[in-house]
Amino acid sequence: MITVRPPGPLTISQIGQAVSELSDVDEELATIARRHGPPPLWARPPGFATIVRIILEQQVSLKAAATIYRRLQLQVGRVTAARLALCHVDDLRAAGITGSKSSYIIGLAEAVREGRIDLPELPHLSDDQVRARLTNLRGIGPWTSDVYLLMVLRRPDIWPVGDLALAISVQRVKGLRKRPTDDRMLRMAKAWRPWRSVAARLLWQDYLAIQRKRA
Repeated sequence: MITVRPPGPLTISQIGQAVSELSDVDEELATIARRHGPPPLWARPPGFATIVRIILEQQVSLKAAATIYRRLQLQVGRVTAARLALCHVDDLRAAGITGSKSSYIIGLAEAVREGRIDLPELPHLSDDQVRARLTNLRGIGPWTSDVYLLMVLRRPDIWPVGDLALAISVQRVKGLRKRPTDDRMLRMAKAWRPWRSVAARLLWQDYLAIQRKRA
């Protein structure tokens, strides 16, 4: 039986509680937990640089995004809004970033510098308020805002719509003939409330384990 989750950011101890409760309502998640144990917290630091990394991770692998981020650091130095706001798109393209993502990152930097978004305010807002603040910026959609909510603010009940790794993992663990659509995944994830973030972590954990085994 799933209980009402405690308020505040997700903690390691809460992950243990969530895994136990999710295992009671979903046998496939229980199997993942038995195989791998509780998933890591995978927390990221808040702020501008992390959002830049999440933008770079849009539609590419984490490994590829990490490589591009290191190139960006070599190109501009410390990744801050103050520095990036002074850059031209071509400066970022020289680091291997696409023109569109370069534009999004510079736009984010300008928004931070001009006060159009207050990143330190985000931890004090509701999930929907955070989404509204972030998706108001060009190039930041639901997936990017949800990953920030899940990984950085550590909100316990976030399901990142559009995540390819989760779709692949759900298809495999549920034995589906086709990769589930975003709408179908959202419907399936309702059973995992109020711990959808932990369900996502379990599925990511299984996905990464299989990728490592194949490698």
